Amino acid sequence: MRIAYLSTFYPFRGGIAQFNALLYNQFLKQGHQTKAFTFTTQYPSILFPGETQFVKENDSAEVIDSQRILSTTNPLSWYKSAKIIKKYNPDLMIMKFWMPYFAPSLGFVAGKLKNHTKSISILDNVIPHEKKFFDKSLTKYFLSKNHAFIAMSEKVKNDLLQLEPKAKVQVLPHPLYNHFGEIIDKTQARDILGIDKNKKTILFFGFIRDYKGLDLLIEAFDKLDDSYQMLIAGEVYGNFEKYNQIISKNKNKNNIHKFVRYISDDEVNKFFCAADVCILPYKSATQSGITGISYHFELPMIATATGGLPEIIHHNKTGFIIEKINSNAIADAIQKYFKNCDSEKLKENIRTLKKELSWEVFAEKIIEFATNL
Repeated sequence: MRIAYLSTFYPFRGGIAQFNALLYNQFLKQGHQTKAFTFTTQYPSILFPGETQFVKENDSAEVIDSQRILSTTNPLSWYKSAKIIKKYNPDLMIMKFWMPYFAPSLGFVAGKLKNHTKSISILDNVIPHEKKFFDKSLTKYFLSKNHAFIAMSEKVKNDLLQLEPKAKVQVLPHPLYNHFGEIIDKTQARDILGIDKNKKTILFFGFIRDYKGLDLLIEAFDKLDDSYQMLIAGEVYGNFEKYNQIISKNKNKNNIHKFVRYISDDEVNKFFCAADVCILPYKSATQSGITGISYHFELPMIATATGGLPEIIHHNKTGFIIEKINSNAIADAIQKYFKNCDSEKLKENIRTLKKELSWEVFAEKIIEFATNL
């Protein structure tokens, strides 16, 4: 197929860019003529809550030769982008959709190509975690401009069908990230991070946002004894002060190790290999790229039973699922995990799952889906 891939690519950084780079490369490996198109302006700086949208000098990001054409803030660029992609004459256009902010620009481009090119959008979310009154109308506009969709979980599929009951959709779970380096020795990883080598270690990883429940995890940590330590690793979206206030009252505050910053790709393995378990205490979710990283490093997870998380984290097989979303339930699950779990059996199950969730299979299924539209 001749594919136009319009989404976030280098020089932008973050999980969306990483996802797109891996899938783009897989399309090329499978012999599809693929061209990457990306943003001139992704978010205006005033709307971006993190440190920077762009790859920094010490980031080991995948450099994709993308053409920067689309500004989300400039409708004139929407016309230009549609014209450029139409001239490329693709059989298929792939887009990634994760929040309504992108609906006007991406939807306009897809609409202009709709009579000439099949458009499939990979949906991280349909209903955003942090809702605004205009979300539904923007999202419905975007959805109407596509021919079909890849949903990353059953939860996302169900949300899609609420807005577009006749939508053509296939559910494909998030593939496993495989570009964060090798598994290293746990003691070595803890030594690099400067943490205790003997304590039971739990990891909270990724962008810190309200819906991810870090406040609940910190409160749960206060209910544990001194044999535990916690790693908080990721850039905060907003202000970390409210979490600092909770930590300051925590009896185990000296066992909380904060790495509150963007974690570059070449650092990721240190955190996952230092941990005994990864915690996803989310208050709401659709799916999470963190599951793909954790499985890559064969690290079991404990997660709340929200959104699509129970679809990818199999209770008592690759991790634990917490039915109630509160600090008591989280603390109880952590204690039961370390008391009862057979970590080697969980890792063996994860190794089996890794074979199923490859980028090769993911790309093949998208092409098969597109061919049959």
